[in-house]
Amino acid sequence: MTDTTKRTRVRWLIITVLFIITTINYADRATFSIAGQSASKELGLDPVAMGYILSAFAWAYVLGQIPGGALLDRFGSKKIYVISLVVWSLFTALQGFAGFFTGLMAATVLFAMRFAVGLGESPSFPANARIVAAWFPGSERGTASAIFNSAQYFSLVAFAPLMGWLAHVFGWRSVFFVMGAVGVVAAIFFAKLIHSPTVHPWINKAEFDHIEAGGGLVRMEEASASNGAAFTWPNIKQVLSSRMLLGVYLGQYCINVLTYFFVTWFPIYLVKARGMSIMEAGFTAAAPALAGFVGGVFGGVISDALLKRTGSLDIARKTPLLLGMILATCIIACVWIEQEWLVVVVMALAFFGKGVASLGWAVVSDTSPKEMAGVTGGVFNTFGNVAGIVTPIVIGYIVKATGSFDGALIFVGAHCVITILAYFLIVGKIQRLELKAA
Repeated sequence: MTDTTKRTRVRWLIITVLFIITTINYADRATFSIAGQSASKELGLDPVAMGYILSAFAWAYVLGQIPGGALLDRFGSKKIYVISLVVWSLFTALQGFAGFFTGLMAATVLFAMRFAVGLGESPSFPANARIVAAWFPGSERGTASAIFNSAQYFSLVAFAPLMGWLAHVFGWRSVFFVMGAVGVVAAIFFAKLIHSPTVHPWINKAEFDHIEAGGGLVRMEEASASNGAAFTWPNIKQVLSSRMLLGVYLGQYCINVLTYFFVTWFPIYLVKARGMSIMEAGFTAAAPALAGFVGGVFGGVISDALLKRTGSLDIARKTPLLLGMILATCIIACVWIEQEWLVVVVMALAFFGKGVASLGWAVVSDTSPKEMAGVTGGVFNTFGNVAGIVTPIVIGYIVKATGSFDGALIFVGAHCVITILAYFLIVGKIQRLELKAA
């Protein structure tokens, strides 16, 4: 640790790396939504089969959350994250080989590969939350969390046009091969740049003291071995029975209904319901994604500004959520809109609002028991990503039964209202949960 008067800004390098890795994370989730239209024709997959394949990621992602969080608390963020990144990248690449099969066998292979990707990615967001809790004081945590969380939108800005072009020029298999290779390369850079605040070679004492004085859990990684003892049923029960956290979990589930519509069915909606080509859909999907990215960063900045002005976590976290979810409900208007350009504008507004409201990971960093930040983040992400199982399948059945996406858009929009109710009627005061001795 260097010791100079001027404060270093290593924490912003850390969040930049998390942003890049999370961008790749979400792009790998969306590979089949871009390649799926071409793959479905070649492999003979109907909308229900597509729905199950699109949901496969979330089945494993949900199952892996709590075990992944426990591994993070026991072995530390860096080691588990690097393993996670390599595993999900390899299985992303392997999906390209599903083209050797057709029909039920192709669907089974794709389901298995996407299941493995989900299992590999399961520790990633709880790890992000742990790293942010360690590297950022409370007054900067909303912005930091919003930056890595906004990568879910930027992923399609950065990679949807590329994946659409790859599928159009080189075939749908190339999407999986290229994205898998990108992830393996990213793992090398991650391992070189990410360290805890206590051992990072580039941080100085001024920055370290700034983080620690502001409530950053700078010694979290040092305590990882002892934190394994906190993973007990009485402590898990306290996390699962907290009304505050249950409200946060429900809100995250509802917000993720929008997320999973966007990363699974949205490009297919543009092709099937709006008559675009796969390459047009790839480029068009980037516009709402960019709006969501801007909204995500804006929501975090506004939240931290409100926290500094008012000192109230409730005002700081709930105000952007309320305004963002109200705006996101406009997605339902696409049921009655015929012009393609206007659909894109309305979707962009909806995802801008969704981005503004996406402060759940900041709230997790604010409320998690310090002994169980990984596990609490895992429980939070478990609840949230049940939406990844439900949403693709429900939309698949709706589209098959009605021949239209109208019911799907109403289904998605209704969850915006439920998010507001969860935070304002269930959560109550936002504060860190203190574990009681058994």
